[in-house]
Amino acid sequence: MILGIGSRIKHPEHGIGVVTNVTAKMYWVTFIENGLETIEIDEEFEVIEGVEDEVDTVSFYEVEKTFKDLLKRYSDISEVVPIADKWKGGNLILQPGDSNLSAKEMPIDTFFHKIVMVRDRIRVMEQKINSSNLDEQDKIDLQQYITRMYGSLTTFNVLFKNKSQNFVGSRSK
Repeated sequence: MILGIGSRIKHPEHGIGVVTNVTAKMYWVTFIENGLETIEIDEEFEVIEGVEDEVDTVSFYEVEKTFKDLLKRYSDISEVVPIADKWKGGNLILQPGDSNLSAKEMPIDTFFHKIVMVRDRIRVMEQKINSSNLDEQDKIDLQQYITRMYGSLTTFNVLFKNKSQNFVGSRSK
């Protein structure tokens, strides 16, 4: 039996607590002395007062995460990618070598947005290649081109706030 929200339990390590959320594998329990803890559903504990409820064993967080993953995988929707704080409000100035020509200036945020759009489109192309009916060798060959494209774009990593969103080309071993 899965306990419902509001059930009271006594855990050998955490003490007495109340179930405040239930997922497919975990109980979220607020313990009197230890605060919020997650424990596995099959973990050993004593049920002081069980509340039976039609519990949805999939949390909203899990549904939302799955939905976001599907959107990222199968659509052209891009994630929110923040620019590094030092570049916010700045301008990109392209000064030609010919003094008769005028410089081109644009907000660096606009330039950064275009770089992120290029990255997102490369990712979509990569997914389409991987899910295509091409033979494995063709997929590998095309994947190498994509890796090289990412490598060519690593120059722009200085613009990203989060290193986890940087471009990564092939790594030397």
